[in-house]
Amino acid sequence: MAKLLCIGIATLDIINEVAHYPCEDDEVRIIRQTKRRGGNASNTAVVLSQLGHQSYWAGTLVDEVDAQLVREDFNNYHINYHYCQYVTEGKLPTSYITLNRENGSRTICHFRDSPEFSFNAFKRIPLEQFTWLHFEGRNCEQTLLMLAHVKEYYPEICVSLEIEKPRKAIAALIPLADIILFSKVYAQSCGFDSAKSFCLFMGQQYAQQKIFCAWGSAGAAAAERGQYYWQDAPSINAIDTIAAGDVFNAAVIDQQIRQQTVVQTLVAAGQCAARQCEQQGLTLS
Repeated sequence: MAKLLCIGIATLDIINEVAHYPCEDDEVRIIRQTKRRGGNASNTAVVLSQLGHQSYWAGTLVDEVDAQLVREDFNNYHINYHYCQYVTEGKLPTSYITLNRENGSRTICHFRDSPEFSFNAFKRIPLEQFTWLHFEGRNCEQTLLMLAHVKEYYPEICVSLEIEKPRKAIAALIPLADIILFSKVYAQSCGFDSAKSFCLFMGQQYAQQKIFCAWGSAGAAAAERGQYYWQDAPSINAIDTIAAGDVFNAAVIDQQIRQQTVVQTLVAAGQCAARQCEQQGLTLS
């Protein structure tokens, strides 16, 4: 299908499954511990590869033992990481995740000791080979330079942008992308208590872009050309919600590449994310 490049973070995820979420000062037994490759952009690349696309990932890899797990997982899912930035000092970003078996919720403590992917590394990539670029909304100063570079020299390439967390200067990135993938957390940080009010506001502010916003277990919303759309989430028994947002984002990108309508996109993305929540890991069933 399409040849895509996802730019963002790759992490080591250490996942501790517990029977219920502990209270402060509790001592609980871990039922199961697993290690996975994680990170928003790299997760999205892995899902897109399984949906039939040729996926590339660009980010920073630290030359240390834990990075081997990331490389092996990329190889397993046929992700090309030729354009990553290698550094010799530091530690691969690591997320310590408490996964609650009662409801599939995940609580994350994140550690990082490595530089972000730089604009200098990005501008050495021959971008003309790609039909789609997906950016994780982080490292805002450098990402702004990347987006501006694409806008000036490669305006024919479609650009999607994930806005997950409130970060300094992150709003400056939004006008430079074609499709914006917002999170519920970000919408609430802006003072909105519903997906509808948030999407309608953003749709007015950024009328030239397609706006999507996943609203957790309730469903997902979108706005396009002043029209608002909503799709309820499928009813499921969630056992693992890790990376559900990344799966939703990948499915939106996939549907838009296939030139599906916003309604069709919301339905397919919601179903794809729901299937992931009913299993462990990112291998699509």
